[in-house]
Amino acid sequence: MAKITAIRGMNDNLPGQTVRWQYLESTLERILTSYNYSEIRFPILERTELFKRSIGEVTDIVEKEMYTFDDRNGDSLTLRPEGTAACVRACEEHGLLYNQTQRLWYMGPMFRYERPQKGRLRQFHQLGVEAFGMQGPDIDAEVILVSARLWRELGIDQHLTLQLNTIGTSINRRDYGKALVDYLSDRHSELDADSQRRLESNPLRILDSKDPNTQALLMDAPKLHDFVDPDSMAHFQGVCAILDACGVNYEVNQRLVRGLDYYCNTVFEWVTDQLGAQGTVCAGGRYDGLVKQLGGRDTPAVGFAMGIERCSLLLETLQAYPSDVDAGPDIFVMAPDDKVGVELMSLVESLRRAMPSVQCVANCGGGSFKSQMKRADKSGAQFAVIAGERELADNSVLIKPLRDASLLQQQVAREDMVNALQILLAK
Repeated sequence: MAKITAIRGMNDNLPGQTVRWQYLESTLERILTSYNYSEIRFPILERTELFKRSIGEVTDIVEKEMYTFDDRNGDSLTLRPEGTAACVRACEEHGLLYNQTQRLWYMGPMFRYERPQKGRLRQFHQLGVEAFGMQGPDIDAEVILVSARLWRELGIDQHLTLQLNTIGTSINRRDYGKALVDYLSDRHSELDADSQRRLESNPLRILDSKDPNTQALLMDAPKLHDFVDPDSMAHFQGVCAILDACGVNYEVNQRLVRGLDYYCNTVFEWVTDQLGAQGTVCAGGRYDGLVKQLGGRDTPAVGFAMGIERCSLLLETLQAYPSDVDAGPDIFVMAPDDKVGVELMSLVESLRRAMPSVQCVANCGGGSFKSQMKRADKSGAQFAVIAGERELADNSVLIKPLRDASLLQQQVAREDMVNALQILLAK
C-alpha cells in the first residue's frame, strides 16, 4: 500500500524546526507586548464574500489563488489568504472599533494556491499587526518602528531595507491610473503578458512587474507622486519625519503600490537580498476605507504582515539563530538497572518540581548502561544523572558531565542533588 504524503506546498514542521519557530514567535510576542499590542484570534475559514469585497475581485489572490469551496449548506467558504480582512470582520462583529482605538496582533496559517518554491508555500504562516482608530502619521510610523525593532532584536536589521511610499487617496490613484494607461497603451506590445492583462483591470499593479522590459518602459512613465494630493503628501512627510527622528533608514520607492485594493496613503515593505526572488519579508500600510467597505463606520487603520517562513529562512541563511535555540535538554536521567524504574520516574519528577525551568528527560524503555549513555549523548543533554541500584542503596546519585571535559563526574547525596545540579548548570 502506497504511503500518504503531505499536500504539495503544505509542509510539516519537524521538531528541529519548531524549536526555532518557538524562539521566533516568543520574540515577536515579547516585543509586541512591550508596545501594548493585544493578541486576537479568529477562524481559518471565512465567507468568500469577505475576501472578494476587501481584497478586490480583479486581484490575483481572488482570481487565481484562493482555496474556495461550498459547504454542505451551499455556502461559499474560503481558507483565509490573508489576515487583515478577517481581523476587521472580527473587530466589527464584536464592537471593538466604534469610538475606540485598538492595537492588535495575530499569528497563524494562511492559504494561497501558488506554485511552491523557496520562501513561497500554499500553506504559510504570518504575523499580522493592525492598529485601528488613529488618523495621524504617528501610528503609521509606530507600526513601522515595531517592525524595525523586530529586526534589531533578531539581529538581522543590517540585512533588511525599508522601502516606503505613499499611494494617496482612491481619487489620486484613479487619476494616476488613467495617465499610466494612456502612457502604456501606446507601448502595449512591449509589455509582458501579465502587464497587458493588468492594463485593463488593475494598471497600478504593473509597477510591481518583475519583467525587465516592462520596468524599462516605466522609467519614463508618469510619476505617482505628481498625482498625490497635498494632504496625503503632508501625511507621508510626517511619517518620514518620525522615522528620521527615530533613526530608521528607508528608501522612497514610487513604484511600491502593494497588491491589495484596500490600501491608501502610506505603504511599505521590508526587503532583503538574501532570499533570492522572494525577498519581501514584511509588508503593510494604511487602509482607512476597509472597515466601511465591510459594513462598518469610517475607521482609520494601518498594519503589516510578516511571513514567518521567510523570516525563519532569513535567520537560518544568516546563521542568526542563537546557539542555545538548538540546545538539547539540561539533564538526562537514567537507571542502568531495570529494577529501579519506579524510583527513576519518582526521581525525575522531584527534579522537575525543584527546578521547573530546567529541562529534564528520563530514559524510558530500559536498555543496557551503554545504550542509555548513547541516548544521553545523542539527546544533547549537559549532564547525565545516574541512579542505579547501588546509588539508590546509598541514597545518592552520580552526576556525569556530557559536554564539558574539564568537569569531573561526582557522586552526591540525594538531598544535595538539586543544589549540585544548580551550581553546575550555572557555570
